[in-house]
Amino acid sequence: METRPKREPSPEVDALAHKVIGTLIEVHRKLGPGFLESVYEEATSIELAKNHIPYERQVKVAVTYDGKLIGEGRIDLLIDKKLILELKAVENLAPIHYMQALAYLRMTGLELALLANSNVPIMKNGIKRVALTR
Repeated sequence: METRPKREPSPEVDALAHKVIGTLIEVHRKLGPGFLESVYEEATSIELAKNHIPYERQVKVAVTYDGKLIGEGRIDLLIDKKLILELKAVENLAPIHYMQALAYLRMTGLELALLANSNVPIMKNGIKRVALTR
């Protein structure tokens, strides 16, 4: 079975991801685990704005099949039109969470998504990078 190499994000997107990770850690430091995803989305939005990091919330993503629009998804936070941030507040990230991030990457053509699960004692352990494979 042939394994496909991971495509590494550009240095610009990688630097942006590091900044966003810093904001996620700051939010988690102040709030800790135990709240709903919507609380973390609001707090993360405040922290991104404080750090002058452009973002959009609940961005619609067209879902197509055979070139036809069949529905839409919603990205929690789209950072500077370059990075997808999917927030979770679950016991453990599940394979479906990774698949959702990959689907958003495919539909948008973006390079990198961050999955951030706030229901962890230490935030850095709840952040996972998801990149498309080629």
